[in-house]
Amino acid sequence: MDSNLYHRFSQSTLLEALQDTPAVLIHGARQCGKTTLARFVGKQLDYDYISFDDDNQLQSAKTDPVGFVISLPERIILDEVQRAPEIFAAIKSSIDRNRQPGRFILTGSANVLLLPQLADSLAGRMEIIHLRPLTQTEIAGYRPQFFQALFNAEQNTIPLEANTQRGYPRLGPGIAQLLCRGGYPAAIARNSEKRRSVWYRDYIQTIIQRDVQDIASIRNLEILPKLLSLAAGQTARLFNAADLASPFAVSRPTIREYLTLLEQIFLLEQLQPWHSNRLSRLIKTPKMHLSDTGLACALLGVNSQDLWQDKSLLGQLLETFTYQELRKYADWHDQPLAFYHFRNKDKVEVDIIVEQGRRLAGIEIKAAATVTKKDFRGLDKLKQACGETFAAGVVFYDGESILPFGEKLFAVPISLLTPSASK
Repeated sequence: MDSNLYHRFSQSTLLEALQDTPAVLIHGARQCGKTTLARFVGKQLDYDYISFDDDNQLQSAKTDPVGFVISLPERIILDEVQRAPEIFAAIKSSIDRNRQPGRFILTGSANVLLLPQLADSLAGRMEIIHLRPLTQTEIAGYRPQFFQALFNAEQNTIPLEANTQRGYPRLGPGIAQLLCRGGYPAAIARNSEKRRSVWYRDYIQTIIQRDVQDIASIRNLEILPKLLSLAAGQTARLFNAADLASPFAVSRPTIREYLTLLEQIFLLEQLQPWHSNRLSRLIKTPKMHLSDTGLACALLGVNSQDLWQDKSLLGQLLETFTYQELRKYADWHDQPLAFYHFRNKDKVEVDIIVEQGRRLAGIEIKAAATVTKKDFRGLDKLKQACGETFAAGVVFYDGESILPFGEKLFAVPISLLTPSASK
């Protein structure tokens, strides 16, 4: 299926931003759909298009960035701008002379805001949209209302509606199939797990050999695929640089630099720990999450049958899947949301904490079809510490019903997040 057939919910955000902002940057991992979204909107609004994957355009922009920007049409899409960082100062000068909204749509497969020379160049002149791989709800054409319901939960009810006539079906082994499929449009278009895995492996080689070298010069490029595979095995676990460095003859600081590069090209990210002076003995280590579970499965060399048999890995990847789906939802949510995890030295934990203003919600994830009061141990601790600021606590599980488990505590079927698999 062509990614053009998917309606990206970030489209409305892009259209709004173009009404009042001179430049809009759509950034995210290569092949997640940035160019498709930019060109779809650009076609409606009569934008010209230039890609810096075209070497002639790239060399022109690098050689004479000021002249290149002056020569541009009134409305332009500049694709893969991280390849030509020289033009940002020229774009800034051009915007300072003419602040008309909607002049530039930029796309980038690296987080240009982490490049020191670019961090301030477009401050106040550019809006940023982080586009991630497809959500299950985008695949199904179903706009989620999960966060609205989560932050409007009442004492014993959470206002979520069933997404099919059958309510919420159990997924069973279908969970493993979802995790292996991932969210990249080009991978989803392939009709077998084997072919999708080939696409993911080729993708890793291409992105590391190309995009990493656009933003950094490193000697041991061959380390990165191996390091990323190790990171895939550590997804949803506390970050441990020593474990990741041990197979390589390089220092921990070097490994940290390499991991920062992988974060910069949106292949992994760190989930920071939540802090509160109402709780003691908190672990202050971030968790690491890969950007996509299909990518993780390909790196680990597992198919859905293997994954279904390995319950520990299944649990890790389901946590990463849930975290990434919710991060995507947050990109369209009306209010800013911040994400954390919580764990103390007694191993009481909450997989995901979401803050909206002064209010807070906790989320736990388990792959099993049953849920007990014990599964709410971390959420209970969080609720006690937060008092009135606690909005709700949810345990996602592979069941069929939304069930109350105490005041503002609920078990919620994981199929709520997967309407494309639930039909």
